[in-house]
Formats: sequence, C-alpha cells, structure tokens
Amino acid sequence: MADPIESLRIKLVEHVRGVFNDTSKGERPTPPSDDALFEKDTPIRMVHADLVGMMTGGIRSLLLQMLHPHALQGVLDHSNFREDMHGRLRRTAQFIAVTTFGHRDRAHAAIERVNAIHSKVSGTLPDGAPYNAANPRTLAWVHVVEAQSFLAGYLRHVRPSMPVAEQDEYYRQFAVIARALGADPVPETRHEAEAIFRELRSDLRPTPEAREIAQLVLTQRPEGTPPGVQALLGAEAIAMLPDWGRSMLRLKRPVFTALPARAATWGVGRTLRWAFKQN
Repeated sequence: MADPIESLRIKLVEHVRGVFNDTSKGERPTPPSDDALFEKDTPIRMVHADLVGMMTGGIRSLLLQMLHPHALQGVLDHSNFREDMHGRLRRTAQFIAVTTFGHRDRAHAAIERVNAIHSKVSGTLPDGAPYNAANPRTLAWVHVVEAQSFLAGYLRHVRPSMPVAEQDEYYRQFAVIARALGADPVPETRHEAEAIFRELRSDLRPTPEAREIAQLVLTQRPEGTPPGVQALLGAEAIAMLPDWGRSMLRLKRPVFTALPARAATWGVGRTLRWAFKQN
C-alpha cells in the first residue's frame, strides 16, 4: 500500500517543478552535476537551492532593477513582460539553476545565449539618451541587487546566522557568472556589495513605468501557484526592500500583515525543504 505522506510529497515536488518548467515545451528541471561551475555544499548552491528565499529575493531584485532606467527601458522595448511575465521569470529561474547546478558546459552555453541576446538589446530612453543591455554598469546593478536579494532571502528564511565568511564566498562565487555576463564593477564580498549598491543607487529614477511593472510583479500569479501564496511572497519582498526603494515605488511596508506573512512564508519554506530534501 502506498504511503500517503510519500505520495503527497511527490505530488508537491512535481507541482512546484511544473511552475518553473513548461512541460508542454519539454522543459525539465536542471539535474545537479558533479562537474558544475561550483562544488556541492558551497554557499552559492545552498542559497540558490532554497525556493522561498529565491522567490522572495527574486521579487525584491526585480522591484529594484526596474528603478534603473536602462534596465527598465530594455524590458519595455524588447520583451513581452506584460503578456508573459511568468515565462520571463521562469526563464530567469532556469538560467540561475543551470549556471549554479548544471554541468559547466551547459552553464557556459546559457551565459553565451544571454550575452547574444543582450548584444541585440538597445534603444533610446525617453530623454533621448542611448541605452544597451550590454552596458557593464547596468549589468552591475542587475547583478548586485540579485546577489543581495537572494542572499537576503536565505538569511531571512533559512539561516540568519550564516557566517560573514560564507556570505563573502557567496559573492565571490556569484561574481564568476556576473563577470562572464560583462558586469563591472562586481563585488566579491558583502562589504563590496554594499559599497557598489550605494554607488549605483545614483543611477535610479522613480518613474510611472517602474511603478507599473512593480505592481505587475506583485500581483501576478504563475499558473499552478496556490491562491494567496504570491501575496505572501510579495509582502515579504516588500518588507525586505530598503525604505528609499519602497518610497520610489510608492509601496507601503507591511505592518499588520508582516508577522503573519513571515510566519506563513516560513511554514511554506519548511514544507518545501522537507519535500525536496528527500528527492
């Protein structure tokens, strides 16, 4: 007789994988490789393996990335983000998975594909200034907020006591991917990340378009996601934003819902870690 708990666990794993992989197109989860860019049980693989930390951190990073006029305009001009936001987010998640856990050949191929796409993304800002997706400084902002956000999600939901030395190692590992994508400057420690974050903040602009994309990110619900889960993740992502970021996006810090959202998100994360740990 089948174990009902085990059957439930398998169904949960399959359901979550379906959210991140379009099975109708033959997409499958990235199999972890012993010949990946990064060794097992190192900081980048631990951080990027936690779904809730990555989802809350991913939402936070998108909100901050859209405040950069060059990154925002590239999305507005060269993607169908409004019509297929789930598809775009899924492709980003797959890129992170392949470059973190996949065989190094697959990782390098994925990086080359992204670089080829970036080389074709260019245009003009509303003020007439040119932009292009391969700009090292723009890529630096995209990278530093991703790295900070993913790590913040992990620290908040999984391992608040993670030693600073391991956090620094996370930045050094993630820098390998950032440099291959052409980002500059790229942090290799938490201290450097904080300094670059402060420096690049001067490039940001609060625009109606940034606020529009922020609302799309916070209200979208990927197919297959249980009702209410996206709201919990969004509330956590907003809580993780710096005060000035919430102000620029005209978002209010969760107050009455903050503790329930964090508790519920913690519970979801614990359940997912249980399900995937045995897989």
